[in-house]
Amino acid sequence: MSGFVSFVSSGPGDPELLTVKAVKRLQTADAVLFDDLSSGPILSHARDDADLVGVGKRAGRPSPRQDHVSRLLVDYAKTGARVVRLKSGDAGIFGRLEEEITALRAAGIGFEVIPGITAASAAAAAAAIPLTRRLTARRVQFVTGHDVTGALPENLNLAALADAEATTVVYMGRRTFQAFAKLLLDAGLPPDTPAMLAESVSTPDQVLSRHTVAALAETIPADTRGAPALILYGPLAAQDA
Repeated sequence: MSGFVSFVSSGPGDPELLTVKAVKRLQTADAVLFDDLSSGPILSHARDDADLVGVGKRAGRPSPRQDHVSRLLVDYAKTGARVVRLKSGDAGIFGRLEEEITALRAAGIGFEVIPGITAASAAAAAAAIPLTRRLTARRVQFVTGHDVTGALPENLNLAALADAEATTVVYMGRRTFQAFAKLLLDAGLPPDTPAMLAESVSTPDQVLSRHTVAALAETIPADTRGAPALILYGPLAAQDA
């Protein structure tokens, strides 16, 4: 007896940004394993009798091990349950999706992936800036600000990341941005390159603040709010919010 797993992307936090397909899967799920940032009003779409299991990970806080999360998915599906793995943002953007898919494939369990709105798109929309722009930003790149240990990744492509004519979005980079910015500036990124810190995107606590890369690197270590955040820099971040 084997169930089915739907990897459902919940978007950046605003329940109105859920897709119709995401809502349908939540409404019919027997169990929902949800990320920390996918909780709250988004879970109101789940059935009253569904099992709701928090498996979210937040930097600097106690979090379930990834192998434990994958094991839970397999165990629930083996009971014949319809399982939703509710992931924040888009499941395929820094969501460790592949590790969970690998576990399901090894167990012979069927699955689907439902895409959603990633925080980068929501932040750009909230600030009324395009992620791409003719002539000045023909390329968009997403990068994580930390590796599996929580440190700044060692194998960054600095030539690409220091391209002032690309829009770059740094996920999970608050703690490492000071060191990251130094590498960028040493690689030739102009210190006055516009930057934006986007916190709690699409929620009532949303804060968008404008800086330059150099100025943000100086101020961000003193920011201890701990809200989920991402950093955008490049020519597009110069637009008024």
